[in-house]
Amino acid sequence: MPISLTLRRLLTTQPIDLQVFHPIAIQLVHLLETHDFTIDRVIELASEDQALAGSILKVANSTVYIGRVRTETIKDAVIRLGANHVSNLAMAASHAGLHASSHPVINDFMQLLWQHSYACAVGARELAQITRNGKFAEQAYMAGLLHDVGKLYLLKALERLNSLGVAQAALERELLLEIFMELHVEQGVRVMQHWNIPEIYTEVASKHHTDSFDEADTLLTIVRLANRACRFRGIGLDADETIDLFEEPEAEILQLEEDELEQMLDVMEKSKEVQLP
Repeated sequence: MPISLTLRRLLTTQPIDLQVFHPIAIQLVHLLETHDFTIDRVIELASEDQALAGSILKVANSTVYIGRVRTETIKDAVIRLGANHVSNLAMAASHAGLHASSHPVINDFMQLLWQHSYACAVGARELAQITRNGKFAEQAYMAGLLHDVGKLYLLKALERLNSLGVAQAALERELLLEIFMELHVEQGVRVMQHWNIPEIYTEVASKHHTDSFDEADTLLTIVRLANRACRFRGIGLDADETIDLFEEPEAEILQLEEDELEQMLDVMEKSKEVQLP
């Protein structure tokens, strides 16, 4: 059932600068896009916010990275994981902190959304590596992390409206899922364009649900399959155990093997253990 025009108008006219990104994480993304950045500048930026730096190190030392030497400083993290991945961890760590609300219902939805976004990020990165598409690994992580940012924006909009005594009924689960289905892609693209997020990530956000897609777009293919895997495992707001991941066109394009699928799913399960901030 389509959402009402009134509710659509209320949600899509909320301030575009509702906090869905951390300013330092955004600076790191833009810095690395210049391709002439210095490692010292990455370390300086990532260390600028003490709470964010602590959260980056917490992710870097989580079970997702088990087997690596323990990371004690941001400099260690950059040396061991690379500047691009530390930038990704900064976005993940800051993003996690933004998935919180004093409103208990909204907070529950945000926590599930964070769990899904993070699992999709680590799953997409792993999928890129195991399907011999390692050059896309860091981009896949960021694209997986941000593909549903439109849902976070809509939750932030609902949080604001509820604080004004408006749209309480929109927090019913079924209506909220309908809101997401109708609006999260367009609002995600709108927000990402406002913050000048690189176009490769905006492209994934805009097409991760389309019926047809460019099969030559490896990054999009990877994130689409990771997103489906999350739904298959029930990581996030909805679940569908009937999904056969090997029957998905993305699996065929990536020539995914059974052991590779299990490896990706294992990493995604481990991601649920990461609690931030």
